[in-house]
Amino acid sequence: MSDQNPFEALFKQTQDMTQEWLKAVNPAMASFTPTSMDKMWPTVPAEMLEAFMGKQFNPGGLDAKTRLLLTLLGLTVQGAVAEAQIRLTVRHAIEAGATQQEIAETIGVAAMFGGVPAMTKAMELAQEAIQGDEA
Repeated sequence: MSDQNPFEALFKQTQDMTQEWLKAVNPAMASFTPTSMDKMWPTVPAEMLEAFMGKQFNPGGLDAKTRLLLTLLGLTVQGAVAEAQIRLTVRHAIEAGATQQEIAETIGVAAMFGGVPAMTKAMELAQEAIQGDEA
């Protein structure tokens, strides 16, 4: 009898089959990882963010920066498991005018609802996004 967990064995087998399939269909996709998906999406210009997410169609509503900070809060409260989405939201929030302090405060508030581990992970992801923008 094997000491390997049957679920781990099935997961490994599925990963191996997927990698073989990707190599056969599109060799460039063989090294693709979902964690880098946010790098495939460009940062939308502030004017477009405001037009589509801000007060353009709802003059009395929230501006794009506030909506993006609320999105970041929600993603953090969920446990910061949507890594690409958090990095993308941070990039867009900065483009919409959010400061690093506002991003950190938003993530900090989320700790009350999502816990400290979620906050810590979201802070790490936010730093990655911010440092990536500066590079």
